Amino acid sequence: MNLGDYLDSTYLKTDEQAQISNIETKQNVIALIEEAIASNFKLVMIRPEYIPVAKRFIEDATSNVLVGTVIGFHEGTNTINQKLEEAKNAIKYNVDELDFVANYKAFISGKTELVEEEIYRGTKLALENNKIIKWIIEIAALTDTQIVSITQLIKGVVVDNFGIEKAPKVFVKSSTGFYKTEEGKPNGATLEAMKLIVENAKPLQSKAAGGVKTFGDAIKMIEIGVTRIGTSSARKIMERKLTEGY
Repeated sequence: MNLGDYLDSTYLKTDEQAQISNIETKQNVIALIEEAIASNFKLVMIRPEYIPVAKRFIEDATSNVLVGTVIGFHEGTNTINQKLEEAKNAIKYNVDELDFVANYKAFISGKTELVEEEIYRGTKLALENNKIIKWIIEIAALTDTQIVSITQLIKGVVVDNFGIEKAPKVFVKSSTGFYKTEEGKPNGATLEAMKLIVENAKPLQSKAAGGVKTFGDAIKMIEIGVTRIGTSSARKIMERKLTEGY
């Protein structure tokens, strides 16, 4: 197993969130890109404005690292058309993968037709442009029953409209990592929630994001069938792999 093939090395904080300057944010993004190239991670997950920078560094290094970005981040309440415009702009920059935040708030309030339309139109745009697409469902905001239901909804829209053969190009992803929880509850991927996603997403793929910080966490996720891990701790995870000789 090549652990690097599972890792989406991630930096998505804005200047304000990190309480640093724009120059420092750009430096952090570049450091992430260089680290991903050196460690041969699967992908760098960055905000849209940094796609050209990432592409340039990767091309100059003749690396196979992919570039992904987020759409409708991080609350997911943008209109469908707004999300599609964001995605089209990212596609113009030659992004490889699009991680859409599903309108999970609409889903919770019973507006399933809106969510179905969003999944259909976003997936259609991605597949027509030969892009991988991931749908972030924000599990910290959902009950176990809702996690199962929205995962099955996404699978249904994809398989019914695009066929099983396109399923490997679509993921159900756990979290943004920015959802505010109460009483110290996890805001990212948990093993229990990822088991629900993996079981109900197949033949779609599954991505665990948020809270996967150690080598042990990563291995547990892979063992239950997760095929991609979004983490800001990719280097630490890989260094532990080398130490363990896994």
